[in-house]
Parts: sequence; C-alpha cells; structure tokens
Amino acid sequence: MQTGDPLQSGIPSVAMIIFSPDQRPQFSGHETFPLRQLWLRKAYDAVAHYRPLGLKAPKTIFSEDAAIARFGVGKNMVMSIRFWASACKIIDEVDGGYGPTPLAELIFNSESGLDPFSEQPATTWLMHWILASDPNKTTTWYFLFNHVVHQVFKREELASALSEMAAENGIRISAATIKRDVECCIRSYVPKLGGDSPEEMSEPLLGELGLLQQNTKDSFEFRRGAKRSLPDGIFAYALLDYWQKMEGTGSVMAFDRVAHDYGSPGRVFKLDEHAVADRLMALEQLSKGQLLWTEQAGIRQVTRKGLALSDIEKAKNTFLKAAYV
Repeated sequence: MQTGDPLQSGIPSVAMIIFSPDQRPQFSGHETFPLRQLWLRKAYDAVAHYRPLGLKAPKTIFSEDAAIARFGVGKNMVMSIRFWASACKIIDEVDGGYGPTPLAELIFNSESGLDPFSEQPATTWLMHWILASDPNKTTTWYFLFNHVVHQVFKREELASALSEMAAENGIRISAATIKRDVECCIRSYVPKLGGDSPEEMSEPLLGELGLLQQNTKDSFEFRRGAKRSLPDGIFAYALLDYWQKMEGTGSVMAFDRVAHDYGSPGRVFKLDEHAVADRLMALEQLSKGQLLWTEQAGIRQVTRKGLALSDIEKAKNTFLKAAYV
C-alpha cells in the first residue's frame, strides 16, 4: 500500500491510500459477528484434527451440515469463524483444503501451545496486531487504527471515509456493506454496542483491550497510553513484523517511524511517544542485545543485530514465546 508520509504530510486525505495490485481490500466475510473468545481455537481444532493423518481438512469442513454441530453455533457464525481464523492467520487454504498455520501450532497446539485456550492477553494483542496492521482481509480495522487521526470519531464519518477511499482505488462496494463492516469493527472493541441477544452480548475477544470507548450513541474515542497489559514480547514481535514489511529499511529505524508511521506498533497499539520510547528501551534486555535503542544528539533510533537481522522470522517467534513467560 502506498501512502503519504504521516511524518511529513499531517492529516492524510483518503486519496493518499492507494492499494497495490497484489493487495485485496475486503469489507465483508465476518457475517457481522465480531471475533469471539474461543472461535480461533475451535477453527484450529477442526483443521488440526486431520494433521495426524497427513491430510488437509476438506474445504467443506465449514460449510457441510455437520459444521453446525461441530462448532456449536449457527451456519452464519460458522462462516464467521472461518473468516476470523483466516484473517488472524490461524488457518491456511492450501491444496484444496485447510491446514493450521505455524503460528496456530505455536499458540493453540494442545500439547505444546503457548495459549491453547486463548486466555492470555498476549494472544488478544497479537490478534489485534494481525488484524489492524494488514489492509487485505480486514481493511476497516487497518483504516481505523492507522488513518483515523482524530482522537474522537463518529461511525458515519468512518464509513464515509472508507467509501471515498474505495472509490479512489476503483473498488466497487456498496455503502450498506461498508456500514455493516464499520459496525462490526467498532463492536469488536466496544462490547456494549451490541444488541440484547446472547450472541451480541457475548464478550468480543478484542473488547478486553480497552482501545476504544463509546462517548455517546454515535461518538467513539481512542484510548491512548502505555497499555500495561501489552507484553513487551508482543511489541517486539510487532516491531519486527512491521520492519519485515518495510522494504530497504536496513538495520536501523528512526523512532518517529516506529511511533507514527502507518502500520507501525505505535499507531496500531495506540501508544503515545513516551510509551513507545519506554518499550524500545526495554527491548535490549528482552532481546539479549538483538534490538538496541540509542538516543544521541537528539537522534532516536533502534538497531537490529544478530538473529533479529539475519533471521527475522525466527527472531519474531523467539519474542512471541517471551510474551507468554
């Protein structure tokens, strides 16, 4: 995705968000249901069941009649579970079927997983990072946490901005579809926004993060700050994941980019500058010298060394494991 530099251009207009040909913005698929607590584990269990047999789960696993009993929810919710498991990179569609991703095995494996029942804050923060740092499957999540620059916003304004962005990129999407997507996105973080049914009152997984609060019926506000439930390991994972997506950044990255750039940990986690600086200073000990924070002559930056430079994927997994210690 090409964008204007947020460090230079001030408040961006929606025209500045241009999707590249390989990106596929999406505004539907969740059937309007926010992600629930055990849905990712259910999806993992369903597809991992076939792994000992050396097989992929059949594509019909989420659509056949038995899926309702398998997942214990209605048909539309089963489709929602499939969407969220894919968007959160828990399942992959490969070779005409589904399989658990390496990330899913690391977290949900019943014998060796870091958080088999999705009970740890680290898992919730990780899922938020995945959803809000990538514009492909959850475009509204990415737009909300990266391109809405005002502290307070209204859902109608968010929907209007997304419609304008879609038009600028030649994406044909109905206003009603975007409105439903916006509603689902906000409900994912503001649980009380739902209706009176048991499904609507069920606590969304992301609601526990406290990233958004509802001020009035139509007005919402970002909650910025230190985010004490965010483990340093997840911040380090996100930093390297963001670094991995940036081409030609090398071994050194400026503080302002980590704190303010589109898709950066500072923006996605809604951390203020002090919180970002504190996190970066803590990384040297956590990473055993692989990530170094320096501040000299007013120049603040972080440097990658060792495994974080030579094998970023392996380093990410090391930091992810540290988040659950």
